[in-house]
Amino acid sequence: MSDRKIYLDNNATTRVDPRVLDEMLPFFCEKYGNPASRNHAFGWESEEGVDIARDRVASVIGADAKEIIFTSGATEGNNIAIKGVAAMYGEKGKHIITQVTEHKAVIDPCKWLEQHGFRVTFLPVQKDGRISMDALREAMTPDTILVSIMHGNNEIGTLQPIAEIGRLCKEKSVLFHTDCCQTFGKTPIDVNAMGIDLLSCSGHKIHGPKGVGALYVRRRNPRVRCEAIIHGGGHERGMRSGTLNVPGIVGLGKAAQLCAEGIKNGEVDRIRGLRDRLIDGILSQLDETYLNGHRTERTPNNVNISFAFVEGESMMMGFPEIAVSSGSACTSASLEPSYVLRALGVGDDLAHSSIRFSLSRFTTQEEIDHAVNRVVTAVRRLRQMSPLYEMAQEGIDLKEVQWAHH
Repeated sequence: MSDRKIYLDNNATTRVDPRVLDEMLPFFCEKYGNPASRNHAFGWESEEGVDIARDRVASVIGADAKEIIFTSGATEGNNIAIKGVAAMYGEKGKHIITQVTEHKAVIDPCKWLEQHGFRVTFLPVQKDGRISMDALREAMTPDTILVSIMHGNNEIGTLQPIAEIGRLCKEKSVLFHTDCCQTFGKTPIDVNAMGIDLLSCSGHKIHGPKGVGALYVRRRNPRVRCEAIIHGGGHERGMRSGTLNVPGIVGLGKAAQLCAEGIKNGEVDRIRGLRDRLIDGILSQLDETYLNGHRTERTPNNVNISFAFVEGESMMMGFPEIAVSSGSACTSASLEPSYVLRALGVGDDLAHSSIRFSLSRFTTQEEIDHAVNRVVTAVRRLRQMSPLYEMAQEGIDLKEVQWAHH
C-alpha cells in the first residue's frame, strides 16, 4: 500500500468516472454538430445529447429541464445568479445578504457589487459553521432582493439549514440562491420543497469533466430573471450566450444520473460511513485534535481536523502518498490561515494545523485505514519534537507563559 497514491482531495476535484467518459466520447468525433444548428442531423444529435443532460441534471434537484442553464462551472453560475439578479432587480432594492464563509466565487461578486452601489451584509457564523436564522431574519430589510447562502461548505463540510432559509425568503419575498457545488448529487435536494430560486453546481465535483456546470433558475412562483453577463447570440434562455460545450454537458448529465443512483442505492451512505471511520480513527488515537464544522450536519464526504502543536504543511510531508489539502484549493496559494476557520473562532495556530480530507465513491476502507495510520504516526513523530506539546502535556497553560524577548 505504501507505494500507492491515495486521493483524499475530492472537494478540490474528482476523477472522471469511466462511465461518464464513455458517454462523452462520441460527441468529440462522431456527433460533433453545433446544437444550435437546427437544419441538419449533426445539430439534432448534439441537441438531443444536451436535452438528455438537461433532464438528468434537473431530476437530481426536482426541477424542470427548462430551468437548467449550462455554464462553465459553479463560479460562473454564482456570478450569473448574483450579478444577474442585482442588475435585473436593482430598482426594487440594493441589499444582498450572504455569509462570511462562502466560497470566493460568491464573496468576490458580492464585493464587486459593493463597488457598484449595492449594500451587502456578510453574516457571521456560529462555532459549528452554521448561520443563525435569527441573524438572517434581522438582517432582512424592505431593500433586500437576494440571499446567497451555500448548502455545504467546501472546507469544513457544514450544511446550512437550507429549507429554513428558503421558507424565510419566501415569507419576505426575497430571492434565494445557493451554491451547491459540494452537495449536488451527494445530499438530497428538492428546489421546491426547500424554496430555492437559483442553484449552482459544477461537473468536476461529481466525477464529471472540468469546465462545465449548471445554474438552476426558477421559472414559476416566482419567475426569476437574470441579466446576462456574457452577451452574443442569446443561448440558454438569453442568460448565457456561447456555443454549448456539448461533450462536457453530456458528461455532466451522466455524472448527475450516476449521483442520483448513488443516493438511492446506498453509495452515499457507504461514503458517510468511511468519513466517520476516518474521524473516529484519528480522534480516538490522538489528543489535542479538533473536528472543524458541524459533527452531524455536514457533507457525507468531508473531514476537517486541526492537530494542535503540529504545522499542517510539515504534517503533509509525513505522508506524501496521500493527497489531502490544507485549506481550500482555490486559496491554497496564500499563506494566510483559512478565512473559513477564522470565522469559526479557530486561532491562527490551530488553523495552520488543519487538514481537509475529502472522500469519493472510489475511496476504499483500506485507503481510509491506511490514511488514519499514516496521519497518527506523522503527528506523533512531529509532536515528539515539539517543546510546546511537551509543556502542554505537563499541564502548563501556554497562554500564561511569559516568553523572554532577546
